[in-house]
Amino acid sequence: MDTEVKQNGYTKVHKPVAGIFLEKTKEKITIYQAMKKRLLKPGTALALLEAQAATVGIVDPIKNRILPVADAVKEGIVGPEMKEKLLTAEKAVTGYTDTYTNQMISVFQAMQKDLVPRDLGLRLLEAQIATQGLFDPVDKKNISVELAIQKGYYEKGLLDNQMSELKVFYNPSSQENLNYQNLLEKCTVEADTGLLLLPVCITFKGLRRGISSTQLLESKIIDKDTFDDLQKGKTTTQDVMLMETVKEYLEGKGSIAGIAVLSSNQRMSIYQAMKQGILMPGTALVLLEAQAATGFLIDPVENKKYTVDEAIKNKLFGPEYHAKLRSAERAVTGYKDPYTGEIISLFQALSKDLIVKEHGIRLLEAQIATGGIIDPINSHRLPTEVAFKRGYFNEEMKTILEDSGDDTKGFFDPNTENNLTYLQLMERCVTDPITGLCLLPLLDKSDRLNFNFIDYQTKKSFKEEKVKVTCGKYMGMTVSLWELLMSEYFDEHQRRDIIQKYRQGKLTIKTIVTTVLEIIEKSVKTTQVVFEGIRETVTAKQLVDADIISKEVLEDLKKGKVSVKDVTEDENVNVYLQGKDSIAGILLPDSQIMTIYQAKQKGKLMPGTALILLEAQAATGFIIDPIGNRKFSVDDAVKAKIVGPDLCQKLRSAEKAVTGYKDPYDGKIISLFQAMQKDLIVKDHGIRLLEAQIATGGIIDPVNSHRIPVHVAYQRGYFNEKMNQILDDPSDDTKGFFDPNTHENLTYLKLMERCVKDPSTGLCLLPLKGKSNKIIIDDNMRETFRTTTVTVKYGRFKGKHTTLWDLINSEYLSEDKRQEFFKLFRSRKITIEQLIVTILEIIESKEIKQQAGLNFEGLRGEISVVDLLELEIVDETTYNSLIDGAMTSTDVMKIDSVRAYLQGKSCVAGVILQPSNQKLSIYEAQRIGILTPGTALCLLEAQAATGFIVDPLKNKKHTVEQALKEKIISPQMYEKLLSAERAVTGYQDPYTGQKISLFQALQKDLIVKQHGIRLLEAQIATGGIIDPLKCLHLPLEIAYKKGYFDAELNQILSDPTDDTKGFFDPKTHDNLTYMEMVGRCVKDKETGLFLLPLNDTPKATGPKAKMYTDTEIKQEFEKTAVSISVGRYSGKSVSLWDLIHSGYFTEDQRLEFTENYRTRKTSIETIITLVISTIEKLEKSETPKMTMGLRKPVSAQQLLDSDIIDANTFKQVKEGNLAFEAVTQKEPVRGYLKGIGSIAGIKVHPSQKVMTIYDAKKKDLLTPGLALLLLEAQAATGWVIDPLKNKFYAVDEAAKEKVIGPDVHEQLLSAERAVIGYKDPYTDATISLFEAMNEELIQRSNGICLLEAQLATGGIIDPNQSHRLPVHVAIKKGCINEEISKILLNPTDDAKGFFDPNTKENLSYLQLMERCEKDPETGLLLLPLYGEESHVFHTDEKIELTFKNKRISINAGKFKNKEVTLWEVLLSEYISEQKRQQLIQQYKTGAMNIEKIIEILTVIITEVSSKERKFKGLRKQVSASELYESNIISKDLFTQIIKGEVTEENVNNMDSIQKYLGATNCIAGVRVESTKKVMSIYEAKSKGLLTPGTSLVLLEAQAATGFVIDPVKTRNVCSGSCGSKSGWQ
Repeated sequence: MDTEVKQNGYTKVHKPVAGIFLEKTKEKITIYQAMKKRLLKPGTALALLEAQAATVGIVDPIKNRILPVADAVKEGIVGPEMKEKLLTAEKAVTGYTDTYTNQMISVFQAMQKDLVPRDLGLRLLEAQIATQGLFDPVDKKNISVELAIQKGYYEKGLLDNQMSELKVFYNPSSQENLNYQNLLEKCTVEADTGLLLLPVCITFKGLRRGISSTQLLESKIIDKDTFDDLQKGKTTTQDVMLMETVKEYLEGKGSIAGIAVLSSNQRMSIYQAMKQGILMPGTALVLLEAQAATGFLIDPVENKKYTVDEAIKNKLFGPEYHAKLRSAERAVTGYKDPYTGEIISLFQALSKDLIVKEHGIRLLEAQIATGGIIDPINSHRLPTEVAFKRGYFNEEMKTILEDSGDDTKGFFDPNTENNLTYLQLMERCVTDPITGLCLLPLLDKSDRLNFNFIDYQTKKSFKEEKVKVTCGKYMGMTVSLWELLMSEYFDEHQRRDIIQKYRQGKLTIKTIVTTVLEIIEKSVKTTQVVFEGIRETVTAKQLVDADIISKEVLEDLKKGKVSVKDVTEDENVNVYLQGKDSIAGILLPDSQIMTIYQAKQKGKLMPGTALILLEAQAATGFIIDPIGNRKFSVDDAVKAKIVGPDLCQKLRSAEKAVTGYKDPYDGKIISLFQAMQKDLIVKDHGIRLLEAQIATGGIIDPVNSHRIPVHVAYQRGYFNEKMNQILDDPSDDTKGFFDPNTHENLTYLKLMERCVKDPSTGLCLLPLKGKSNKIIIDDNMRETFRTTTVTVKYGRFKGKHTTLWDLINSEYLSEDKRQEFFKLFRSRKITIEQLIVTILEIIESKEIKQQAGLNFEGLRGEISVVDLLELEIVDETTYNSLIDGAMTSTDVMKIDSVRAYLQGKSCVAGVILQPSNQKLSIYEAQRIGILTPGTALCLLEAQAATGFIVDPLKNKKHTVEQALKEKIISPQMYEKLLSAERAVTGYQDPYTGQKISLFQALQKDLIVKQHGIRLLEAQIATGGIIDPLKCLHLPLEIAYKKGYFDAELNQILSDPTDDTKGFFDPKTHDNLTYMEMVGRCVKDKETGLFLLPLNDTPKATGPKAKMYTDTEIKQEFEKTAVSISVGRYSGKSVSLWDLIHSGYFTEDQRLEFTENYRTRKTSIETIITLVISTIEKLEKSETPKMTMGLRKPVSAQQLLDSDIIDANTFKQVKEGNLAFEAVTQKEPVRGYLKGIGSIAGIKVHPSQKVMTIYDAKKKDLLTPGLALLLLEAQAATGWVIDPLKNKFYAVDEAAKEKVIGPDVHEQLLSAERAVIGYKDPYTDATISLFEAMNEELIQRSNGICLLEAQLATGGIIDPNQSHRLPVHVAIKKGCINEEISKILLNPTDDAKGFFDPNTKENLSYLQLMERCEKDPETGLLLLPLYGEESHVFHTDEKIELTFKNKRISINAGKFKNKEVTLWEVLLSEYISEQKRQQLIQQYKTGAMNIEKIIEILTVIITEVSSKERKFKGLRKQVSASELYESNIISKDLFTQIIKGEVTEENVNNMDSIQKYLGATNCIAGVRVESTKKVMSIYEAKSKGLLTPGTSLVLLEAQAATGFVIDPVKTRNVCSGSCGSKSGWQ
C-alpha cells in the first residue's frame, strides 16, 4: 500500500485503520476478527469498516490487499451481516444516485437529500478528510476540502472535533470514545507494509479511562511477576482486580457516600439530607466536593456512581452546586495549566495558585484518605513515592497533612460539632451492609447498639484479618475477611447477623473466618451455573456446545472464579442470551411514544404494517410495551392489553419461532427454518421472521432457548447456505417490512437503522413523520424547472448557465426545504418567480456567510453581515450597500451603534490616581493595596463578563487565559474569572449539554442570583446583553425574543435597590450599579478607556492602616463570643470564627464576611447579626422537623400546604410551642401519613386460622384473581402486610420474606407505583396514579380499583409528597378530578372492583373492609372466609327476595307433589353453579322473565331426574334440555322424548334437528371431468389443478362447517390431523 504523505488542504494524508495489532501476542488481525474475538465492540468494528469502505475499500491486513465490499464478504474478511451497511458506505467512493436527477452525487449531497443518515454521512466525511481527502463522484478522484466546498461537495465548518456523532470509535486500550482523527493518532504504522494498525493491549478500568498493564507496572501498582503473568496468560485482569491493593488504587476505598439516619435506619444522599435540613449547606457542599474530587458522586440508595454531569441529570444534586462540583471534579480529570495548556494534577494546580489553598488541601486530603493521590493523566491513584516522583505531591504538603491543625481540618462532624480531617470523619462513619458504602451516621439519642450498619472498628478489624481462600473466585489468594464478607457470596442478612454476633461477643474473628470459608465453599458447590435465556434457563454447557463461551470459561464458572453476572456482562455473550431489542414501539412527531397496537388502533399505522411489526416482536422474544418498558409473552401481552385479542392467534403462531413448532409427524420441537422446510409456514412469512431474528442478535434455537452463531445454526439444521444467500442479497420479494414514512419495502435490519433510541429506556422506536408524504415530481413540473434559467451572483453557480432544477436539487437546500418548495409550487401557493427569489436568498445568505470580506470581528470570532441583519444591528439599506460594494466593512464599523454591539462600550478598564494621573490595572491596584481584593474581583469579573480583561497601560484586551499569562490577573482569581467569562462564551446546560446565556443560567440556578444580576447589569451598561452563540451584544428587543432577558429582570435593573447595586466605590464607600460606576470614571485621552479615579494620598501607600490582615481578622473573630438560641449551638456561647467555619456557612459566605470586615464595609456587630439570622433561618426553615411519610420524610410545611394541619398548628410547631411528633400521632394527621390500614389477611371460619392473602391463594381458599386484587390494594395503599408477624413490607422486601410469591411480584411492583409514583415517559417526572391513568400507562379500570382502595384507607396518595391528601386537595393538585371523585364516593355496580368470596357480590373496597374483622391483638383488618359447610349462595338482595316469595310446583324429582319456592329450586343439586349464575344474570338484565326461568328449571329437573337423553352432536353429546333451551325442539317434543314416546333413532331421522346437530354438506373434493377421477382438495392442489389460494379457502370452509372430508374414502377427518393452515403457499 502507498504510504506517501501528501497534503489535501486540511490534514496529512493517511491510510485508514487497516487492522488490529495485539500487543500481548504481537500478531495482527482483521477488524472483523477482532470483533469476533470480542476485542472490539460491534459498533466500533462496523464504523471502522465503513471508514475503510468509504476511503479505499475493505483492507485485508494479513495479505496486505484492498477488496471491494462484495469480494471482502465472499472471502470472509467481513461478515455477511455487515454487507448492506458497508455497501452503503462504499458509495462514498463510487457515488450515490440522486433520486431526482439520477446523477451521481457525493456523500455530503446524499446526506443533504436524506439518502444517507446524517450521523453516518458526517462520519464518512470525517474518514475521507482524515485519510485520502474528499471524493469527487464525477471526476472519480480525491480532492482538497477547499475544492470540495467550491464544487458543493462540502460545507465550511461542517465538522467539529467535539461532535458527539463523530465520537463512536471506542478505543479498548484507553476505554474512551474518540473521533476517527483522534483514533488514527493512537495507531502505529507497520514498518513492512505501512499499514495503520490500532494497538490493543491488556487494559484495566480506571477512573475515567483505561489503563494498560505497562502503566500499572510503571506506577508500582503491580509488580514485575504479575505483569509477566498477564503477558503470558497465566493470570487475567479479573484476577488482578481481585487483589485489594490494585483495586484500591484503581477504584479507591470509597468516599463518604451518604447519610445513615440511625433512628429510622434510613439511607439518603448528601444533597437530600441538606434539602431536608438534616445537614447544613456548608457541610453538605464540602462532602459532595470530596466525592467529586475522589472519583464519582454517589447515590447511596440506588448504589450508583456518576460523573458530575451524569449526577445532575439523575437529580442527585441541584443546579446551584453544578459549577462548584465540576471544579472539584477536575481533581480527577485534571486542571488545564493556563501557562502551558497541559493537564496538571490537583497538587500542581495548588502549587500554581490556581485554586484556593484551603480548598485544595481539603480535596488532596480526601484523595489520600480514599486510596491515594489521583494521577489525572493516567486516571488512577498512585502510591505516595510515585506521586512524589511525578510531581503530584511533596514532603512539605505531606507534613502539612500529617500534622493537621485546625486549618487543615476541612470537614465537620454534625454529631459532635468538631472540625475534622476527611480520614477522621471516615473513621466515624458506618458501612451499609447492603451496598458496602461508607455512610455518615446521624446518631440516635439512645445508647442502644445499631446492628443495621457496620461500625468502623469492626470494619478495621475485619480488614486486618487476612484469609487464604481455597475455592471460588478468590481461589489461591489471600484476602481480607472484610473483602470476603462484602463479596457476592453473602447477602446483607448474613452480613448483619455475623457483625451483630461479633459485636455482642457471640462470635470470634477465628470462628467467623471458618464460617465464611464454609459458606463460600458451599456456595461454589451448590450454585447452579445457569443463565437467563429467552424463555428458559440455559446451562453453561449449552453455551459451550453453541460456541458462545469457551471451555476455559466453563471451568472458571465451575470453580466459581467467574460468576454468571461476569459472563453476561460480556455483550457478545449477552446478545445470544437476550438478543438485541426489536422495534419496540412508535415515536410520533410530537415525541409521544405508543405501542405498535395503539398506533394501529389510532390509525397511525396500517393494520398490515402493525401486524408484521408485532409478529417480528413475538418471533424475536417478546411483545414489548415501550411506555412501561416491559416485555411479555403473547398471552400475557393480551392480558396486559398491550395487544388486542384480535391478533392473539397470529402472534401466537409467530411466537413459535421462539418456543418452537411441533413437528406433526413425530411430535418433536423444531425451529422456524425447519418448519419452513416442512411447509408448516408460508415461505415469505418464515423468511420475514428469520430475518428479524438475525437482525436482533441471531437465529433462535427453540430447544435451548437462546440465539446461536450462524455456523452453529448450520450444524443444527436451523439454517443453510441457500437461505443465507436469500437473506444476504434481499430482493423486493424478501424485503418483508414496510417503512410507513417512505412507503418502501425494507429488510428488518434496514428498518431498525431508521429507528431512534428512547434515551430513558434504550428501546428502539420507529419514528413516524407527519402526514407530509414525499411529493412525486411529475414531468410537467420537472420540465418547468428545467426550462427556467436563473442568474446566480454567488457560489458555485456564479456566472454559469443555471436552471431552477439545478438550484432546487443543489446542496444549498435540505431535503425538507426542497419538499416544502415542491408542495407549495404544486398547490400554487408560490409562483415560479417567488420560488426563484426565495432560493436565491438562501444561496446568498449561505455564501455571504462564507465570505471573509463580509464578516465582522465580534467578542469571540467572526460574525457575518447576514447575522447582523437578522439581529437588527444593521438595516436593509446598510446590508445592501455592503453587498453591492457601495460600503466597505470599515465603513460599517464606523457606525457607533454597530461598533458598540460588536465590540461593546468601555468597561471600568483600570484605575487613575489623582492628582498624579498614574494609571494602574485593577489587579495592580489591588496588589499595592489601593483596592481591596473583593472590589478588585468584582471589577475584573465585570470585565470578563463583558468581553475581555483590559490592560489599561498597553491598551490591550485579553481573554482570561491570556490575561493570566500576561500577569494582568493573579492565579488566585483565575477560576472565578473563567466562570465570569462564560457570560460571554456561554454556560453549558448540564441537562441538555447545550450552550446557554447568562440570563438562562441564572434562571436554571446555575449561578447565584446576586452574582448573575451583577454581571447582566455590567453587560447592559457596556453595550447590551451578550449572545453567547454569536458572541456580541444584542439590542434589548432581540434579547427579549431570544429568551436572554425578561420584563421582571428589566424591572429589577431599572429600579435598583442596595441589594442590586453590586459594585462598591472605594472612594465614597457607596454601593453603585455598574452604569453609575462607569459614570464616575474619567475617559483616558490616549486610549479612550474609562478609568476609576482614586486619591493618590499617603494612605494609599500604607493600606494596612486602613485594612485588616487575615491574622487580625482571625484574632478579632476568635475573641468575639456570640450567643446562639437555636440549633446545635442552642444555649451556648461560641466564637464568631468557629461559627462562620461551622456547617451553617459555605466557603463563599465566609469569604464575603471576612472581605467586608477587612474593608470596613461591614462592622463586626453587623456580621454577628447576619450570622445569627442565617443560623435561625436555616434551623427554622427545616425545624418543624420531619416525620416519616409512606416512603419519604414529610415536613410540617407540606402538611400545611395540603390542608392537613391548619395555620395555627403550624405556627405553634414552628415556634416550638407544640411538638411536631405529638401532632403527627393524632387523627386525622396520622391517617393521612400512615393510612387507616388495608385488608391485611384472611381469617378462616370456623377454625379461626389467620393467614396471608398469598397463602390463602396457594391453599385455594381465594381465587388467584381476587388474591391479586387484594394484594394490589395493599401495595397501592402503602405496604404488603404479613398479618401473622404484624409486619409491613415494600413489595421487594415482601418477596424476599416470602410473604408473596414470584408469580405476583411484577404486578405488585406495578401497583406499588401508586405509592412511589409512576415515571412519565415523556417528561421523566414522577406522576400520580390518576395522572398515569390519564396517560394510559395503566388501564382505567385497574386505576379506579386502586384509587378506590386508597380513598377507603385514608385518602388519595401524592407520590411526590409521600402522604395521603384530603379529596379537595387531591382534586386541586390533579391527583384526581371531579368525575373520578364522584365515581369513587358513589360507586355503581360497574365501578365496584372488589368481590366478597363468601356472598359472591361485587363490592367497593370500603364495603369489603366493612365486612372484615379486626384482629384483637394487632388491630389489623382480616377478611373472614367461611368453610364449605357454612357457605351459602347469595345474590342481589332484591332478586333473592323475589325468588323466595315465588312459590311453584314441579312434578319431577324430589319436588314431585310439593310446592316450593323458586329460590329453593334454584339452589337445588339439579342446577349447576354456572347455570344458576347464568339464569340470575339473564333475569337481572331483563333477557328472561320469571315464568321463562320456571319453565327452564322444570325442563332441567325433569330431564335430570328421568333417564338422561343425549344425541350425537358435532364434537360431543347434546342433551334434550339443551336442544329445548336452544329452541331447536318444542316443549311438546321434549316431553315426548322424556316419556320415551320419541326414540333417539326418530330424532336422528329428523332433518330439521340434524341440520343443527351434524355437519351440513359442503364442497368435499374435486372431480376431474376428463377422467371422472375424484380426489381431495389437497391432492388437487399438489397436482396443480387448484391454486394454493383457492384450495386453502375450500379446506378452511370444510373445517369451519364441521370436518375436513376425504371424498375418496367418503369419511370425515378431524381438521387437526390435516396439517396446519400455515403450510399453504
